[in-house]
Parts: sequence; C-alpha cells; structure tokens
Amino acid sequence: MHDSKVNQTSSSFLYHNEARGVRLQLDYLKAEVKMREHHIKHTIVVFGSARIIEPERAAQIEREARKALEKDPDCPELQSTLKKAGKIVEKSIYYAEARAFGRLVGQSGKGPDDARITLMTGGGPGIMEAANRGAEDAGALSIGLNIELPFEQEPNPYITPDLDFYFHYFAIRKLHFVHRARALVIFPGGFGTLDELFEILTLIQTHKSKPIPVILISKEYWERLINFEMLVEEEMISPKDLALIEFAGTASEAWNKILQWYIDQGDPLF
Repeated sequence: MHDSKVNQTSSSFLYHNEARGVRLQLDYLKAEVKMREHHIKHTIVVFGSARIIEPERAAQIEREARKALEKDPDCPELQSTLKKAGKIVEKSIYYAEARAFGRLVGQSGKGPDDARITLMTGGGPGIMEAANRGAEDAGALSIGLNIELPFEQEPNPYITPDLDFYFHYFAIRKLHFVHRARALVIFPGGFGTLDELFEILTLIQTHKSKPIPVILISKEYWERLINFEMLVEEEMISPKDLALIEFAGTASEAWNKILQWYIDQGDPLF
C-alpha cells in the first residue's frame, strides 16, 4: 500500500468512535510534551471575555458611531450603535488591566527562559490577547490553549509560538488549565468565562484540586452577575465556600493578593 493511502487510512481511523480514547490522549499529549520541553512548572491562568478590545480601538469605534449619529440624530439604529460603543469603551479598561497583569506575571521571572511561573490563557482575542500581550511586553513566555470553535477563537499573535495549542476537546483543555495552575484570575466575561470559573471552583470545593487563589476582577460586575450571598442564604453552598473567591479592582491588586495568599499559606510563590 502506498504511503499516501496508509496515511489516509490512519487519518480516517482516528475519526471512528472506537478511536475516541486515542484522540483524547493525543489532545492531551501534544500540549503536555511541549510544556515539559519548555520546563513549564507552574502557571497563572487568566480568563475573560473574547469581546473586550483595547482602549484605543474602543475609543475609535465610539468616535465613528458619534459622527454617524450626528449626520442622522433621529436614527434608532445609530442611537443603539452609539450606546453599544459606549459599553465597549467602558469594558476596554479591563483590556488594559489584563495587559498590565500579564506584564506583572512576565516580570516575575529571572529572565525570558524562567518558566517556573508562566502566564496561561485561552489563547483567543480580548482579555486573553491582552494578558498574553502583557507577558510579551515583559519578554516572557506565555501559553495559549485555543479551542476549535465556529467563532471568536482565532489565536492571538502574542502567544509564544511554540506554546500555542489547539484543542478539540474542552475537557482536555480544562485539564491543562488546572494541572499546573497556582492562581486563577477572572476578568468580566460571558458563558465561557463562567463555565471555566465554576469548573475550577467546583474542583476546589470538592477537594479534587488543591486550593489556589481565585481572583475576580471588578467586584461590581461579578456581584451584579452572580448573587453569591443568596447561594449561602438558600443553603446551596456553605459560608466557607465564599472564601474560595477574592475580588480585586486592578492588576496590581490581584497580583499582590496572589502573593499574599501564598505567604499566608507558608508556601511562597517564589
């Protein structure tokens, strides 16, 4: 049999239901091997919306929307567009903070090859891009765990090229998020961000994962979105479960909370 036919047959076999275990293993190994090659020991994981853009671009969008409305001030669609542009500007502050946080993580090492603490994101645009960009600003390695999706999830250009991974299975991607994580920092986001947040909170709550600091950026956003106190009042979670979460308003505050958490545990991060 010719090599091309052998390769075609092997590829076809990998998509059979019976080969799902092999696919899961490959999805895991392709990232694991590379991270070991780069001596990635621990990670700090950043999650957040893929839809948040940098402040300069957000301001430009708002200016364009305002100019368009000035030409036709009674147009409902243009009024709505300007309102949405205002929201984009409001949220762009989180891009700046995520970039600043990525820079703090990147600067924590002793040099560009020091991968003891490495920034990890979901690899896409928005908050993920900002955090990877901050690490690149500091000249540090950073990891992107991308996922095959029909929208939003093109890899951002700031991930270290050799640490830019594509996953087919959400489960394997989540495993890598948790496996080396020493802290989790969550910026405002939607369904995907909530999924990742509650996945890790559940693992910690049920002692499937060791406790790590989980920092939510913008207390106002998160308390408006989720009534954590109500879960306690309704006896859906224990009061002590609220201690799994901390809030921060800025990148530096989040970083300092992480450092302090490990000092309090008697296990300094560095």
